[in-house]
Amino acid sequence: SVGSVFAIVPMISAISINSNMNPILAVSLSLLVAIGIGIMNGVITIFTGIPSFITTLGTMMFWRGIILAVTGGFSIMLEKKVGFLNLFGGLIVGEIRFSTVWFMLFAILFGIILERTRFGNWCFATGGNLGASIALGIPVKSVKMTNFIVSSLLAGISGITTFARFKVVDPTFGQGMELEAIASAVIGGTLLSGGYGSILGTFIGAFMIGMVQSGLVLIGAPAYWYRAFVGVILVIAAIINSWIRKRVAG
Repeated sequence: SVGSVFAIVPMISAISINSNMNPILAVSLSLLVAIGIGIMNGVITIFTGIPSFITTLGTMMFWRGIILAVTGGFSIMLEKKVGFLNLFGGLIVGEIRFSTVWFMLFAILFGIILERTRFGNWCFATGGNLGASIALGIPVKSVKMTNFIVSSLLAGISGITTFARFKVVDPTFGQGMELEAIASAVIGGTLLSGGYGSILGTFIGAFMIGMVQSGLVLIGAPAYWYRAFVGVILVIAAIINSWIRKRVAG
């Protein structure tokens, strides 16, 4: 549901700021909503046993419906200048934006967490072999909940950086982003079955996805070719993932 969170967080910020709420408070409130969505996804998945894909697919559609209901399908413009938002989407030097700096900092931070900390090891173990992780005493419920929260929060921050740059929130913001996120991770070497992946690989995958999208725009190709590319990547990833699982099982 990252795409819906990407849209609903800046929507809340825009409506709150336009209603004369303090910008810092408005952004903080919207990010708390993102955390709440992550907690909701985690609770549903962990305590009901529903696959996370189904849970997040359902909440994606729910929150997208809320966005369309609130906006009426129309964009929301930021009606005033807000200097605070420059910390998310403003320019630093030349064409370098704060959003780029945030992206790099988060990539480095979570790369270190994933590769150098106990929690990172727990994440790999939980994704690779849930039963063994439970037997080893790893708090798998806490690991899953934390990852749901972090994923939702980062999606919300991404939405704020886009809003800060363009000063407008469109109800279609983030549509299809879920598949792009999966494709970026898969291109970067993450296994759909879990247990293996890296922040660096995902970073490279996201960069390649962006390059393909920009390249198609530059040559004037229709937008649906980009969607077709993402779809092909996901199918290939599923085939490779199935092959690897069979090799490991055999």
